[in-house]
Amino acid sequence: MPVQSSNGTAANKFARFGYNTIVKRNSIFLTTIFVSAFAAEMVFDSVSDRIWDNINKGRQWKDIAHKYETE
Repeated sequence: MPVQSSNGTAANKFARFGYNTIVKRNSIFLTTIFVSAFAAEMVFDSVSDRIWDNINKGRQWKDIAHKYETE
């Protein structure tokens, strides 16, 4: 039978570190959730905008405005 160290496996250490730094205190836990949600929203918005712009290239006002604007 393999001998386990008193500190546990690497996954156990990682889980313990995550618990002690994020989950243990409610204020830190909620702050982490809100910051993560904000960052995920920013990433999702920028990726979806790039996809939309690539699909509709040449059909949007920003692409054809130079044809119709007068100085």
